[in-house]
Amino acid sequence: MKTIQVYDPPMCCSTGICGPNIDPDLVNFAAMLSQLGSHGVKIERYNLGQQPMAFVLNSEVNALLEKEGTEVLPVIFLDGKIYIKGRYLNHDERPAFFRAALGKTEEAA
Repeated sequence: MKTIQVYDPPMCCSTGICGPNIDPDLVNFAAMLSQLGSHGVKIERYNLGQQPMAFVLNSEVNALLEKEGTEVLPVIFLDGKIYIKGRYLNHDERPAFFRAALGKTEEAA
């Protein structure tokens, strides 16, 4: 089973989809995570404001925070490897990530 771990910056709620300035990439990323979860992908999501110990316990995330500060967040892992850091996947990047998370290496014809 594939695993996605998302280390989010401090947000007002667990999804970040609240408040007056909602990032559309975050909304779409959250929807994609939900879809992937329904396909059996294990999703682990941590919010720095609500689960700081998860950031301390992950040595890679902890080192990134010490070196680059909270600007490095979010950090998104796919199967234990950093996939992207510092921002959420945009519209053009989500399809490739979706396929990778499902273990598909190429697009359907």
